[in-house]
Amino acid sequence: MVDQSDVPFRILVIDDDAEMRESLETLLQSAHWTTHTLPRAARALEVIGQFQPDVILTDVRMPGIDGIELLQSLLKQNAPPVVLMTAHGDIPMAVGAIQTGAFGFFEKPFEPRRLLEVLKNAATQHRLTSVNDDLRERLSRMSKLDRVFLGDSREAMELRDRIIDFSAIGVPVLLIGETGTGKEMIANALHELGSRSSGKFVVVNCALLSPENFDKVFFGDGDDSLGLVEMATGGTLVLDEVSVCTPRVQAQLLRLLENKDMHLSGGLERGLSDTRVLSTTNVALDPAIKDGTFRRDLYFRLNVVSVTLPSLRQRKSDIPMMFTVFMDEYAGNYDIKAPTLTSDDLAALLAHDWRGNVRELRHVAERRILAARRGGGSVADAIGSDEDGFEVSDSLRSAVAVFEGELITKALLTHHGKMDAVAEALGIGRRTLNEKIVKLGLDKDAIINRQ
Repeated sequence: MVDQSDVPFRILVIDDDAEMRESLETLLQSAHWTTHTLPRAARALEVIGQFQPDVILTDVRMPGIDGIELLQSLLKQNAPPVVLMTAHGDIPMAVGAIQTGAFGFFEKPFEPRRLLEVLKNAATQHRLTSVNDDLRERLSRMSKLDRVFLGDSREAMELRDRIIDFSAIGVPVLLIGETGTGKEMIANALHELGSRSSGKFVVVNCALLSPENFDKVFFGDGDDSLGLVEMATGGTLVLDEVSVCTPRVQAQLLRLLENKDMHLSGGLERGLSDTRVLSTTNVALDPAIKDGTFRRDLYFRLNVVSVTLPSLRQRKSDIPMMFTVFMDEYAGNYDIKAPTLTSDDLAALLAHDWRGNVRELRHVAERRILAARRGGGSVADAIGSDEDGFEVSDSLRSAVAVFEGELITKALLTHHGKMDAVAEALGIGRRTLNEKIVKLGLDKDAIINRQ
């Protein structure tokens, strides 16, 4: 999106008085406006299409088409705002013009400073409306993949091309990007666009893996609790934030990836031969490989191809459109109309450094909508309220996992391990409960035996 903040405003002036046209042109050009003048309104529509003014200043009483008739014809189109002027005005005419749709009304002679102020306000409003209309038009043309990774910057377009390419080949992909850049979302897109979309998309939080719970998480407990390997068979398994795995867990993962079948506890357990493996990391793994904290052989298994997600700081031109999408989404959730972005809003969006990337942008958009529900707020206010507390969200997924684990543990104790009763109490299905127990690495028997 082109930043028009430094582009001079453009104005079309229509007046049959040559002396008035010259006077207005001198005034406007001294204020750094780009001007075009006409003595009649007959060619106005043609000139508007070619010159594309931000505002139109027209006399009311002119031969042929007068200013009111021109205003009425422009209201039927997506035309710039109109400011009227006349030497014969009166209060009824002024009120009628405003009610018809004029942005403003001036009686000659007028005060130049006040005229410039009104014209600037009209032009600014027109540009902001055009920006928001342009954003929504671009959104309406976007494909499903465009909506997965929003933006039309070079970085966004290149990433979408890579997603399309890599979704077709089915090899392991390592997704690298800062917290909040949307790694899991891209992983899901690779799954949905690939040949395994009919299978399950299974995510394991590597921060919760330990050598002690590894077998149970990946192979189940032999009861009715499925392991991730079985759940992901025919689909996709995502190793989320694989960089946090301990050396022992890395060795277990490598063995799982290298072996098509695994013998555990005397039984034959299926490996990952029929599963696509994707992994994510918010830090580069090269330093960890060099210092020996991350296994080189595991890295090569996971990194057949890699995708580096750009930070929001690297594609700031996408921010206004993304923010508009998020505001519209939250406005729909809260059943209100999303506020129009002002010039101050755009400035605040582009000036912020977005340490939390897309996740932070979403949070700010939701706070802006919540403030709009109360009849106030601005983007700057929404950003400011997040300055001190955003870092907490970096560990949000782990915190949610811990909270879920506590709820399930409490329900298991309350209902003495009766899974149907536990699932009903938590408001989820029995299968979903089993899957969560596996993903969270909970030892159901140990929990029940606490009583």
